[in-house]
Amino acid sequence: MKFVADLHIHSKYSRATSKEMNLESLDKWAKIKGIKVMATGDFTHPDWFQEIKEKLEPAETGLYKLKGSKTGTRFLLSVEISSIYSQGGKTRRVHNLIYAPSMEIAEKIDVALDLRGNIKSDGRPILGLSSIELSELVFGISEEVVIIPAHAWTPWFSVFGSMSGFDTIEECFGEYADRIFAIETGLSSDPAMNWRLSKLDKISLISNSDAHSAEKIGREANVFDTELSFNGIFDAIKSRDPKKFLYTIEFFPEEGKYHYDGHRVCNVVMSPEETKKNNKICPKCKKPMTVGVMYRVNELVDRSNNFIAKNRVPFKKAVPLSEIISEVLGVSNVSKKIKVEYERLIEIFGTELAILIDIPIEEIKNKGSEKLADAINRMRKGNINIQPGYDGEYGKVSIFGK
Repeated sequence: MKFVADLHIHSKYSRATSKEMNLESLDKWAKIKGIKVMATGDFTHPDWFQEIKEKLEPAETGLYKLKGSKTGTRFLLSVEISSIYSQGGKTRRVHNLIYAPSMEIAEKIDVALDLRGNIKSDGRPILGLSSIELSELVFGISEEVVIIPAHAWTPWFSVFGSMSGFDTIEECFGEYADRIFAIETGLSSDPAMNWRLSKLDKISLISNSDAHSAEKIGREANVFDTELSFNGIFDAIKSRDPKKFLYTIEFFPEEGKYHYDGHRVCNVVMSPEETKKNNKICPKCKKPMTVGVMYRVNELVDRSNNFIAKNRVPFKKAVPLSEIISEVLGVSNVSKKIKVEYERLIEIFGTELAILIDIPIEEIKNKGSEKLADAINRMRKGNINIQPGYDGEYGKVSIFGK
């Protein structure tokens, strides 16, 4: 069965997250976007887990559906853990995704983590457990549990982050490194960047939205042709078989908030080459800049920039439909006209991801508009301009130029 899965989001109980991030809203927007399997996010938060238990019911093995819903959306139990700890003489900040195959196992994880820290204060709890200790705890509860490092290159909170991460998965996870079969590439990197690091050749690369509002789900996602079940999904990821794990849907990494280096306060943004010349120091205030993903990738890779991986899961890049509509109509991204046009296009074509990835350009031209078809065509070919994001600022996409 072919389907799309977004395996990393947050609930309304996480910081800086929309109050509309509830199960009903996720269920509705998954259908609009064209997503079959949604992560629940935040299952360690007591109030959210109570909602999960009350509102979801079993579907396929390890998957759940919203009671009374006819959308067909499935939910998979997930949580992101923020680990802040000291290892190797440095302060480490690593975010890891945990996936549980059942409510019972998720509840056991909640009980165990509650004894080790405060899981009530935030949907993404901050704990003093190292990645090694976290692995020991959850794998001790169930061998079926999956751990995947989140947004692996993000500067401040990730396994390879420039500010507080590690140089290898083995260094981060110790004896449990062989249980880590995938990483999440994050919005500011794409698979091609990761292929340049030979140490990741046996690691699968997944992509998810990390959405904090329902409208943002699916901005990155995974496309499978496999059994619809918990094990079906993760076996496909682990296999790296392009016949089962068809492709990932990616942000253009330049649009991510940490692709380039910079200092937002001083409005300074630099390429890795410029950063190196400036010794990572902001030329305006003379303080250290936030070193972004591209620079960090270049530090660790052992292959050239034009390296092409063989027998790896492919990927397709996309710009969110609302951003494309903004350019097509020539209005700001907060204009009400965008919402009206978005709803019109969904009514015509079915889902956002179908418009971005699958619908033939000629059909978009005939049923949508010629300018929309031109914009989608340019995006699919990568014929767009982007001012790279840096230090927490998203990049700026320009499809038609000035």
